[in-house]
Amino acid sequence: MRSRNRGPRRRRACNFCVDGVKVIDYKQHEMLSRYVNEYGRIRPRRQTGTCAKHQRALAVAVKRARHIALLPFVDE
Repeated sequence: MRSRNRGPRRRRACNFCVDGVKVIDYKQHEMLSRYVNEYGRIRPRRQTGTCAKHQRALAVAVKRARHIALLPFVDE
């Protein structure tokens, strides 16, 4: 039996917008590691629920953290 679609799905709110984060800091590697999958790749917006503005800032922060070895480029 199929379930009925009862209206539009609610969009997930961006965690950074809800918390009022202005700048995503690359030095917070514990927070950034939540947005990186087990292979070391940055998780897409549709999985994390971040808005476009914060997803771009998140990608820059992850890349900076990788460059100074706070996050790995690849997990083995």
